[in-house]
Amino acid sequence: MNTRTFRITVRGVFDGLTDDQRAVLLADAAAHDVLRAAFTPEGTLTYDIAARPAFVFRFSDTGEKEEDILDATERAETAAATWLSERGYGFKNLRSSAEDLSQAPLSKRQRRAARSAEA
Repeated sequence: MNTRTFRITVRGVFDGLTDDQRAVLLADAAAHDVLRAAFTPEGTLTYDIAARPAFVFRFSDTGEKEEDILDATERAETAAATWLSERGYGFKNLRSSAEDLSQAPLSKRQRRAARSAEA
């Protein structure tokens, strides 16, 4: 059976941050810049607290069946909520989107490579 790779994005908004929490997030902002964003099994957090209170976690996960994406999405949401809660960060409007990379359309370069591999 083929292993499917899933990319899960969990978005939300920080809520009720104290001045100290906001200062910690601002001090650590460079490590959570969008330019460092990656889909990883542990999740990558990005935010720009100076501009707006929104955040994004990016997770990767795998499964064998198409339905496994639902469990992967639930694990990602739980991991994001746990990370925030363990640090005492309030949050709201948590929502997710997930993509099964085996179902993603091929880019022009990938289609060309597939055609040349068949020839």
